[in-house]
Amino acid sequence: MGHLRVHQVGKVFRRYRHPVARIAEWLGFGQHHQERWVLKHINFELARGDAVALIGVNGAGKSTLLKLIAGTSAPTEGSVEIDGRLTALLELGMGFHPDFTGRENARMAARLSGVPDHDLAAVLAAVEEFAEIGDYFDQPLRVYSSGMQVRLAFSVATAVRPDILIVDEALSVGDTYFQHKSFDRIRRFLAQGTTLLFVSHSPAAIKSICHRALLLDQGRIVRDGDPDQVLDYYNAIIARSHADYEIKSLTTADGAGGLRSGTGEATIEQVELIVDGVAVHALYSGQAAQLKVHAKSRDAIEQLTVGILIRDRFGNDVFGTNTMLLGDTLPRKAGEAFCAEFCFDSLPLGKGSYSITVALHSQEHHIADNYDWWDRALVFEVVADSASGVGVCHFPVQLRWHPGKGSAV
Repeated sequence: MGHLRVHQVGKVFRRYRHPVARIAEWLGFGQHHQERWVLKHINFELARGDAVALIGVNGAGKSTLLKLIAGTSAPTEGSVEIDGRLTALLELGMGFHPDFTGRENARMAARLSGVPDHDLAAVLAAVEEFAEIGDYFDQPLRVYSSGMQVRLAFSVATAVRPDILIVDEALSVGDTYFQHKSFDRIRRFLAQGTTLLFVSHSPAAIKSICHRALLLDQGRIVRDGDPDQVLDYYNAIIARSHADYEIKSLTTADGAGGLRSGTGEATIEQVELIVDGVAVHALYSGQAAQLKVHAKSRDAIEQLTVGILIRDRFGNDVFGTNTMLLGDTLPRKAGEAFCAEFCFDSLPLGKGSYSITVALHSQEHHIADNYDWWDRALVFEVVADSASGVGVCHFPVQLRWHPGKGSAV
């Protein structure tokens, strides 16, 4: 139970220039449509208890693929094999009637999902308790906010643990409290053997809950692997939609290797971590350091921003900033070489391995104009001179003992 297999799945949509053309084709007067394949040769398999993220830019085909898996649409070719009870939380409020109350909608959804009559009262009570929408549970859905609809939809979908759970970005609408509550339930389901297919644009959510990621681009799966690596490639695809560039893999002499993308109006020449005037690949926690980004502008750029991002070995973001956020972004002349130096009075990082991603772009974010984005441009090691704590930060801590209240003096 909980097994999902997608084999050679493809989906094509037909486009007719005019409704009459559709009728003419039905009557046998030739072909009057154009075909557009939105999915092609989709293959992947999920085992019981897998937590897999499905990511991709808007229009990549994610929603269509989920509808094929959920059974609300049929594939043009290929097959979807499901072993067990599947619950899909796709479009917000899908299947709910706005004139029915939350309780009535929950009752109908429970019946449609196969909940027997003798369990219905208990399931509705569980939905009401988890949703925490108070008196609104007995009011029409049309008076609900989007966040309340998310609460109801998720509570209904997960009132009974499914063998396979599909969640499509819906939780991003809910408030922070309910998001934490929902993710706790999902983690509990995973521990009990539920298989999860999770669609999200949040790297933090994906890394915290999924051990594998699938990247869908232009209707095809282009990456299948660790979330950290797939998200790096996804970042390059986002930038590609704003400019024409090549994605290429690099391996540097110091052992760092990561995806690199950009239009090339400006390029990163070298990245150095400096301690006491010397380029290093290891330092003690809390040491002062300078990060130097050597670059060159091929064209004249009115506003060039240099950004840095420190990540831990799991790919989690630790700290990032850029010259615009620091209030010091200047125009660059064509052919000008320059160096941006980020000075740290202290780097209180915990013991372990870290990487530095560097970017050249315009404005505050690389999405506007991505000139050069280099993942893992530099990898360095942090050595702690004591084992006083764990984690990605190493804060100086002093311990003091005091008598407790009511202690005899």
